[in-house]
Amino acid sequence: MHRRIAGVFLIIVPIVFNLAFFALGSTFEYPDILRQPTDAILTQFAAGGSALIALWYAFAATAFLAIPLALLLYGIFKEEHPQLALASAILGVLSGLVQVMGLLRWVFLVPMLASQYTDTATDPAVRESIALVFQVAHQYLGVAVGEHLGYLFTGSWTIVLSVMMFRSQIFRSWLGVLGIVAAVGIMAGLLEPAGWGDAGAINAISYIIWSLWLIIMGVIVLRTK
Repeated sequence: MHRRIAGVFLIIVPIVFNLAFFALGSTFEYPDILRQPTDAILTQFAAGGSALIALWYAFAATAFLAIPLALLLYGIFKEEHPQLALASAILGVLSGLVQVMGLLRWVFLVPMLASQYTDTATDPAVRESIALVFQVAHQYLGVAVGEHLGYLFTGSWTIVLSVMMFRSQIFRSWLGVLGIVAAVGIMAGLLEPAGWGDAGAINAISYIIWSLWLIIMGVIVLRTK
């Protein structure tokens, strides 16, 4: 039963994650919108209304699913690799937590800022202060916590899982190699703030590979007796 639940999670989590991601891309131009000026971001966010807030909440919920997924994977690997399995569970839980912390700013903080910023009655000086608050939250909760720590913990979690696959009775070594490739690509996103222009594209492609990697794992888990 544990394996069946884990297998289902491995398939469902990346699917709902990507559905929410592409929905935000079509309605809010995410993630390209994040590199736009503050005025453009807050104006477009306010225009999205409650439907956009709900979509961000759904996206944060999919990131939260990494926590039970990490614990389920711990149950699969703990017999063969008890110490590495525990390390992977910790990294997976941290991955989910930091990404949820970063994403929830769009649910609880940004709606208030966007509403006041786009209000025609708001004083220009107050509008500048609102923009400054958004920029601080965007850089800290978004770039530092959600993206930087998110990429670091997700990549590390994936590498530990991949290493365990090299000596696993369930998985094969080629799947471990694929996981390491995806993890390195995800962590390439850490270099985007340093000015590496291709880091964002590599990171996005690697997340697609990572999603397929999880789905393949799920299929293998469900088919293994």
